[in-house]
Amino acid sequence: MTDPFPVTIYHNPDCGTSRNALAMIAAAGYAPTVVEYRKVGWTRALLDTLFAAMGARPRDLLRERGTPAGELGLLGEGVSDETIVAAMLAHPILVNRPIVATPLGTKLCRPSEVVLSLLQRRPDGFTPDGFTKEDGEVVRP
Repeated sequence: MTDPFPVTIYHNPDCGTSRNALAMIAAAGYAPTVVEYRKVGWTRALLDTLFAAMGARPRDLLRERGTPAGELGLLGEGVSDETIVAAMLAHPILVNRPIVATPLGTKLCRPSEVVLSLLQRRPDGFTPDGFTKEDGEVVRP
């Protein structure tokens, strides 16, 4: 049976923002497809699909912090999209996270509460006081 509202999260379990987005998805009652992209890597076709769905260029999704982006020479203005994509394929960590895709769209969910705009229903944890993220920050509805 196909989920009538599929949710896919490109997830890094070591990232608090990614864990918070996943927690909000689960609290809203969805059983998302979780893609641990650092383990499975990326394909060119998938990256191209995500870029198109987001209306983004490779540089828009290039993660600089905690990655080899600087060492690979990817931070200069003249670096081509092709060079960035090739590096993303070789080093999956270079793609910023989490990316969430639903029938309502595809977005980089930074901050994690951006994910709420992609869901049909709110997480159960959303009380009148909000949803508490793992670091204690409260997201207001």
